[in-house]
Amino acid sequence: MQSNSKQKSSLTRFILVRHGETVWNHEGRYQGQIDTPLSPVGLKQGQLVAEALKSIPIDAAYASPLSRSYETAVMCANFHGLEVSKDNRLLEINHGKWEGLYASEIEEIYPDLLKRWRTTVVDVQMPEGECIEDVRKRAMEAFKELAEKHRGETVLVVAHDAVNKAVLCDILEIEQSHFWQMKQDNTCINVFEFDKGKWRLVLMNSTIHLGFLFSGIEQKGL
Repeated sequence: MQSNSKQKSSLTRFILVRHGETVWNHEGRYQGQIDTPLSPVGLKQGQLVAEALKSIPIDAAYASPLSRSYETAVMCANFHGLEVSKDNRLLEINHGKWEGLYASEIEEIYPDLLKRWRTTVVDVQMPEGECIEDVRKRAMEAFKELAEKHRGETVLVVAHDAVNKAVLCDILEIEQSHFWQMKQDNTCINVFEFDKGKWRLVLMNSTIHLGFLFSGIEQKGL
């Protein structure tokens, strides 16, 4: 006798989003784990990505506890009646002594280290902060855990530039030295899946929902 019940899929789908713009993003300051708020442009970007995802079935939502990511996630989750769970493993890379500084200031104090960060990445330990391998380990621990917890479901995750890039390199099974070949614009959408022990990338750095923002609207203060 055949059962009419459907077997739950083993596939977990992730929608990975970067947070909206902050003033420090625009100014070129290193934020790291300093809790900087979304700018007016970032708030608009958050609304647009939320609109873009409102018709996509989403079963659970997670975010870095930093407000720029959490608030972006809440805007998206509200359309789905979901609470956003905070996960410290999704925090941006700890830039240590670089946090709060402009790139030009870091270049004056740590010229060699900044040059290596902008090129090789993998051998750079932030002064009193993290290296990219630290970020990769903690972020992938979170994603692997969520993949098992939410089998057969779609999970929204809102994180940060370095976190997203480290995760994308890992699921593609490429070295973190390819970090700078991964672009992650503010509120970009990435989609990837986990099934039977394998990752598959479906979409990366989609910003089609921001199209009109890049035609001058941000200059008007939105």
